[in-house]
Amino acid sequence: MSIPKTITLEVSRYSPERDPQPYFQSYEVPVKKEWVILDALNYIKDQIDGTLTFRWSCRMGICGSCGYTINNEPKLGCATFLTQYGRGPIRIEPLRNFPVVRDLVVEIGEFLEKLKKVKPWLIHEDGNGTGEYLQTPSQLEEFRQHSMCINCLLCYSACPISGLDPIFVGPAALALAHRYNKDSRDQGADERMAILSHPEGIWGCTFVGECTRVCPKHVDPAGAIQQYKIAGAIDGLKQFLMPWGQKGKQPKREAQKS
Repeated sequence: MSIPKTITLEVSRYSPERDPQPYFQSYEVPVKKEWVILDALNYIKDQIDGTLTFRWSCRMGICGSCGYTINNEPKLGCATFLTQYGRGPIRIEPLRNFPVVRDLVVEIGEFLEKLKKVKPWLIHEDGNGTGEYLQTPSQLEEFRQHSMCINCLLCYSACPISGLDPIFVGPAALALAHRYNKDSRDQGADERMAILSHPEGIWGCTFVGECTRVCPKHVDPAGAIQQYKIAGAIDGLKQFLMPWGQKGKQPKREAQKS
């Protein structure tokens, strides 16, 4: 199939202080074999309409900034080629389930708060900020896949629960919590479980799996959450069978008087 010389991009436009609701504006852009959606948006910005607003940074699939809804699918603008869409048109909208700041830019403040909530850092009781915590290659492999997240938010845009329940912590944050739980150097699993073993945490996920399907880094958030649920169920069972504590230490009994 021959590559067309041009293609039409239908881009969502919205300025909250001026527009009552979003609308679409069409732009005709040249097609080059190596061009991705981000190239086309930059062409529009530089050559046609300087008012178009969108986020991007690295153009290498690392920063996660250029997530958009492209023909109803959340994708990275820097990894989606124009030639994938034949002769078009290509409809580009902001990521769903987020407030729109302007055009293709969404507000991510709530996501950052959710990310902070899961304590995405190493927690170690004996840690004082010095020295090394050694780790074997096999221990690294336990969590490597879940450490590849670039916070592109595609999974939140695809997740139906994120759209219905704004307090749901969400796939990326839960997968990141699971990453630290699996890290041999971390001792914060109990703290995170107390925070996330709730309907707005791991139990809010209904395992639709869209988050895993759209993830550009193959993090598999859905799989991570299901593993987290198993750990949560075991934790709950331990609390039921051993109400005195999860460490397996029975409460001290008072000495009987003779």
